[in-house]
Amino acid sequence: MTALDFGHFDALTFDCYGTLVDWERGLLEALGPLLAAHDASGAGDDELLERFGRAESEVQAGPFRSYRAVLEQVVRRLGSDLGFTPTDEEASAFAASVSRWPPFPDTVPALRALERRYRLAVVSNVDDDLFAGSAAQLGVAFDQVVTAQQVGSYKPAPAHFHEALRRLALPRDRVLHVAQSLYHDVAPAKALGLACVWVNRRAGRPGGGATAPARATPDLEVPDLAALAGLIGEA
Repeated sequence: MTALDFGHFDALTFDCYGTLVDWERGLLEALGPLLAAHDASGAGDDELLERFGRAESEVQAGPFRSYRAVLEQVVRRLGSDLGFTPTDEEASAFAASVSRWPPFPDTVPALRALERRYRLAVVSNVDDDLFAGSAAQLGVAFDQVVTAQQVGSYKPAPAHFHEALRRLALPRDRVLHVAQSLYHDVAPAKALGLACVWVNRRAGRPGGGATAPARATPDLEVPDLAALAGLIGEA
């Protein structure tokens, strides 16, 4: 059980990739053909994900660029690490694949249940057009969508959260943030005084996957969104 009073919240904000969308599956499926084409498929899945996470964090820490450009630079860094040079077309195709990455099986039913009780918003490190493809798969009309393109920065910088609170026009204690990444979401949201649910999609698996390591204490940990929807339904 949880000490959170779910009746106290008016809105839920969600990270998208890794929380709603199966980010790691999407990454690996998009990287597979590219690595095979360059005979560079020797790295294991966990190694690839961790390499990706390090490279993405480093690129996003530099001057702001679109998420497409971030992904193109990341895949070039991965190629350099693994001994090959992706073509411009390959880098572009990898970046474009984001909009086709699949939601987790529990995501859509959980969102449909939660939207009956709360306003729902997304705060995501992505471009508007890439999220549009994901939104079509999620099938929910979010009240607000705040992207990196709109705020000109990437989480864990706080701009996404400030903008979401401004648009929702709610005090922060009426908003519950739901996310998989301690690094990108839980740590900065808690620093701003938001209550947080950690969706620990990697429970029981070694390492941090494609997410940089971080320390943060959420208000609640669940294995997936179905578990969260169930707890709220029982509250």
